[in-house]
Amino acid sequence: MATVDPSKHVLLQHPLQIFNLPAEIVDTLSIRASVLAPSPPREPTPPPVQEQRDTSSAFACNVCGTGFEDVQEQREHYKSDWHRYNVKLRIASKPTVSEDEFNVIVEELNDSISGSASSDDSDASSSASLTQIMKRQSLSRPASDAEDHRPTPNTPLIWFQSSTVPVTQFGIYNAVFEPGLTQPQYVEAVKEMQDGGEEGRLWTLFATAGGHFAGMVVRVKRPNAVEQEETGKGKKKKQKPKPEEMEVIHHKTFHRYTTRRKQGGSQSLNDEAKGKAKSAGAMLRRYGEQALREDIRALLTEWSDEIDASERIFIRASTSNKRIFWGYEDNVIEKGDPRIRTFPFPTRRPTLSELQRCLQELTRVKISHLTDEALRALDEAYLASLPKPKPAPVQAPTPPPPKPAAPKLTKEEEAERDRWRRLINMARKGRVEPLKAFWEREGPAMGGVDVSIPEWAEDSRGLKSLLQVACSAGQEEVVQWLLEDQHADPTIAVPSGVSVAPRKEEDEDEDDEGRPTTPAVAGTRRAAYDLATTRAVRNVFRRLAYSQPTAWDWLGAARVPSALSPHMEAVKEGKKAVRRKALKDRLQAREKEREAERAKQEAEDRARLAREKEEDARRRANEPALARTGPNKLGGASANGPKDGLAGLTPEMRARIERERRARAAEARLRG
Repeated sequence: MATVDPSKHVLLQHPLQIFNLPAEIVDTLSIRASVLAPSPPREPTPPPVQEQRDTSSAFACNVCGTGFEDVQEQREHYKSDWHRYNVKLRIASKPTVSEDEFNVIVEELNDSISGSASSDDSDASSSASLTQIMKRQSLSRPASDAEDHRPTPNTPLIWFQSSTVPVTQFGIYNAVFEPGLTQPQYVEAVKEMQDGGEEGRLWTLFATAGGHFAGMVVRVKRPNAVEQEETGKGKKKKQKPKPEEMEVIHHKTFHRYTTRRKQGGSQSLNDEAKGKAKSAGAMLRRYGEQALREDIRALLTEWSDEIDASERIFIRASTSNKRIFWGYEDNVIEKGDPRIRTFPFPTRRPTLSELQRCLQELTRVKISHLTDEALRALDEAYLASLPKPKPAPVQAPTPPPPKPAAPKLTKEEEAERDRWRRLINMARKGRVEPLKAFWEREGPAMGGVDVSIPEWAEDSRGLKSLLQVACSAGQEEVVQWLLEDQHADPTIAVPSGVSVAPRKEEDEDEDDEGRPTTPAVAGTRRAAYDLATTRAVRNVFRRLAYSQPTAWDWLGAARVPSALSPHMEAVKEGKKAVRRKALKDRLQAREKEREAERAKQEAEDRARLAREKEEDARRRANEPALARTGPNKLGGASANGPKDGLAGLTPEMRARIERERRARAAEARLRG
């Protein structure tokens, strides 16, 4: 028997549109569920010989094995619980039942359930009865309901099949459906698409990129109401719209200058990444972006009624351009509107013809003719491409207990912390006058100049007194004010964990015998003097050790190496002055030597220049002028002549150029 090509079926002679599918296909449509659960090929279980039913009628059900007189009776059968029950049995690889057997099963179920449903709840009780049957026979969860209610894979196309056209698959873009549908709901959604309702179905399409915009509102499915036209005799004649006819309600395109040619990207994104450009072109592009935004929003307001009535809204725009459509005052489209979709395929420059192509692509049914073996191979390839399940995770270690929340401070505690923060900041930055005024006002309340700094004061860096803070910051005036006026204690020990910045070589101190003193290292007992990194701050301690020797244990607990008297300072200043004068004398003597060498070199250059001039004059007097020996050009190279750019010149001209060259070199040496 010859095989009939499915592509030549009478129903497939013309392109199919999702809103105008033939009734023969819609009535027998089912989703291709094997994509989710591929299994070895299963032959449908034929009914027993004694239960073979008459299916010789033109309208028959291959699942239940019964025939019908017309299409309407066949449609009613597909909605019955008996047919649905047999479909679930067929999916579970179990034999189907006859109508009498199904009625017996339902009666047994009703006898086992106490109570009865009211007549108003007939539909609900019917569904409940079918569910109870499937649960009782352990078919609902593992085989049928679980498969029927699983979501379909996240692919651009949803594939259906129909028994009317075997070995044929029908693909519809997933974007035209509501999100989160199960397999039976997809079939119901396709059937609902064939109904135009009282006002029809509206779609809105927008696309913008590179300053181009295109928008369109289309009636993809006309209303079910029959249009009437008046004839010449005053009678009205009924006319049905064409099944595949679409009506464009509104359309608009415009363009603004927003991007540099061959550069890509909008001006606003370029400004955010590289800063705001000040060129004339950048200003024009910013104006173009603003004008484009205003034009699109004005168009949305003008089409607001049609947009609100639209079933789907398709928008093609970049992330930044999508902000044009929502997020402003009196916006027509909300950001989270469930009707919003993106085009599930690549698009070109936004134009009216491109939107028409996209609409045709969205509403046109894709058709393929694959055998069961080819479909099974595709299913296996799809499952192989899915990521493998991760191994059971190793039991994670017990997370550490959360850190206790910091206690909330009272107004008094916050004021106290603010006072300490301001005090330490002024001492560290050397702001003496504000520090004095602040201390006169707040000092007694804070506990005196030797009070220990609280541990929560992070600005103190672990130091214990205000004097230590000023010493570590190298503020000479603050240290002198604290020691002389406030009589701060210099013997308070520095915590062992505090690090001290190293001293510079020129700031090293010397003892009475001229030997350098070494600062205390971490781990030993240290005082405020050890924190001072400059000689000026350390000299404040040494002067007070001389002027106030009994005030503190300067040479012991305060760790001051020696006292500094005015006489010692004068002697040191005198030594410094002598060293400075000696250094100055050495510099002056060295400068005089350089001047003498320079004068000697100039004299030698003058004498050599004079000798060269005399030699040139003597040569000119003894040598006659020579004529040119050939047609050599000025500056040209000669086979036997010099190769320094003087070829082709007479000896007299070459001598003159050479003298001038030597004279310029001598003058350059004299100037140097």
